[in-house]
Amino acid sequence: MNILNIETSGKICSVALTSYGALELQLDDSEGMQHATKLAPFVEKVMEEVHRKDMKLDAIAVSTGPGSYTGLRIGLSLAKGLAFSLNLPLIGVDTLKILAVKAMFRPFPWNGDEILVPMVDARRMEVFTAGYDFSLNPVVDAAPMILDEHSFENLLNEGKKLYFFGDGADKAKKVLTHPNAHWIDGLLPQAKDMMALSEKALREQDFIDIAYSTPNYLKQYQTTVARNPLETL
Repeated sequence: MNILNIETSGKICSVALTSYGALELQLDDSEGMQHATKLAPFVEKVMEEVHRKDMKLDAIAVSTGPGSYTGLRIGLSLAKGLAFSLNLPLIGVDTLKILAVKAMFRPFPWNGDEILVPMVDARRMEVFTAGYDFSLNPVVDAAPMILDEHSFENLLNEGKKLYFFGDGADKAKKVLTHPNAHWIDGLLPQAKDMMALSEKALREQDFIDIAYSTPNYLKQYQTTVARNPLETL
């Protein structure tokens, strides 16, 4: 299972070459939203490594969102082009699940009955979020959410421990003060975190359409139209 993984849903532009559960090469840029300039050179370096080691790629995997509209579009476009030109299947990996898997592997004394709550920033007090158990079954379906003091209230009051993480979790800290709310700081999605999910998808032949697949934005993308200055005269 030799997979080229691409993650561009957030601030980090990231590419990783994985092989049978091992990380062969990773390239990350965390200086800001520079995906348009960083991604193609990263992929080129990975392909050089593939040829140097005489490896045969089995699939291309890409994060499909939710996340940055521009970042997801750049990542998926390049992944589609690679998959088409190399005649390889294309795997789409949910960004919220990437974060959940990354949290699972953090060295916490997990009991296994906690609920993992990834959060992706969506401006103001809104986040894209979901809730997963340790089998990645959805306890809370993925959706945009405007955070307030009642968010996740039912689960928290049931006595379940909820762990919040991702670049949207700082917003939740401001309004969720329940003792069953816990936090994992500094957790952002990277391509190397896709490995378990992309290998599972490859084993199960769970691919997305190279021509017609689109990012999962969770809500319709809205553009801002500048006001005509003459309207105010």
